[in-house]
Formats: sequence, C-alpha cells, structure tokens
Amino acid sequence: MEGNRMKANWQAFLSERDKEHDKLWGKKALAGFGEKPALVLIDIYYSVLGLKREPIFESMKLWPSSTGLEGWAAVDRTAVLLVAARESGIPVIHVKGMSGIEPWVRRKREKNPAMTEELRKLGMEIVEEVKPLPGELVIEKSAPSAFHGTPLLFQLVALGVDTVICAGETTSGCVRASVVDGATYRFKMGVVDECCFDRTEASHHMNLYDMHQKYADVVDLDYAVNYFNRIAAKSAVNL
Repeated sequence: MEGNRMKANWQAFLSERDKEHDKLWGKKALAGFGEKPALVLIDIYYSVLGLKREPIFESMKLWPSSTGLEGWAAVDRTAVLLVAARESGIPVIHVKGMSGIEPWVRRKREKNPAMTEELRKLGMEIVEEVKPLPGELVIEKSAPSAFHGTPLLFQLVALGVDTVICAGETTSGCVRASVVDGATYRFKMGVVDECCFDRTEASHHMNLYDMHQKYADVVDLDYAVNYFNRIAAKSAVNL
C-alpha cells in the first residue's frame, strides 16, 4: 500500500487551540489494517438522498433528511469502492434501518403531505448505484450502530474478519456509532473519507477527525482500493 494515506480535510474546522493540541497529541500515522477485511455499507438508501439528484435545500423540500448532491457524490465514489471489493473477493455487507419501528432520532418534524406511504417505503430501499447482489448479506437495524441488536458481529466472526472498512451515512451518526462498536469488539476499523456523507460539513469532518484519533484509520478511496487489491493478490498467491 502507498505510505500514510490518512485524510486531513478536517483541518479547516479546527480552532487554533485544536491545531496546537493536534501537534502534541494527534495521530501521526495509520494504525494499519489486517489480512481479512469486510466492507460494510451503512444506510445508503433513498430517504437520505432523494429520488433525483438535487442540491440539498431543494431535495429537503420532500426528503427532510436528504444530504443532497454531496451525498450523491459519495454514493458514486462508494460504487467504485464496492466494485473493488467485489472484484477482490472481499465480503460485502449492506446495513439499513428497519422500517416500521420507532425512530431513534429524537426530534419532531411536521409531516409533509407530499410524502406518501409509497414514497416512505421507497425511501428505505438501498439506492441502485450500490444495490446488493444476490448472496450479499443485507442487515436491518433498529439503532444507529450496525452492530446493535443485529447478527453483524456473528457474521464477521464466522468469516474470520479482522478488519471492517465502513462507508455510508451519516458520518456523525450511524457510521460513527458502528465504528465505535466495531472498535469495542477489537476489529481494526477503517473509514473511507470520500465514501461517507452527512448533512452538515462541520459534523462530517469533525467526526472523521474524532474517529481517526480514537477508533479507526480514516483513509482515502485510492488507499482503500489498493488495500483490497493487495489482499486479493496475496490470496491468489496462496491458492
């Protein structure tokens, strides 16, 4: 793999005090990944993107949780990551929210009369660009973390996985919750910067920073693709 390819786009959101603290205590190198990765895609469904590609404030008129064009850009990059994982034989697991349960987000919103029951159901579908292939596991969750109350941990253990590479949304919500739980279970956690998305820029970048300092290696898309390719090449040699 290529050197120390951590991302650092969060610098613009650090105060001067934070930057000084980062010089003294901040993470200086990647902790590194293992030899048995899995790719976990989190909550990449239409309700957080809309059915068509629109700027965020336009999309929010119908889809209040939309992440707009930034979200779609991350989806397109995730599609590249997904192809690399599949071609390399890396297990892919899709995780999405369970419909029909009390939401965990503690805020009230006015119901939009244009949001029909049919649209609500469609909103819970994984977008076409990264839709699961036959045989790929799809897990529904009832909490922010992909681990909480789901069989994800058991599946990763059964596969012998030591490294979990995460992408999806929101960076500050379900991605972060999943990364913290994954680190708690002692998996080597990775987060692909360009393949994660959020509703506000500050929450996206600062949560990447925080995850990188404590729970994961935040890397760019090229690094993650090269990592998958290296794993595939090593597996081919060992056949």
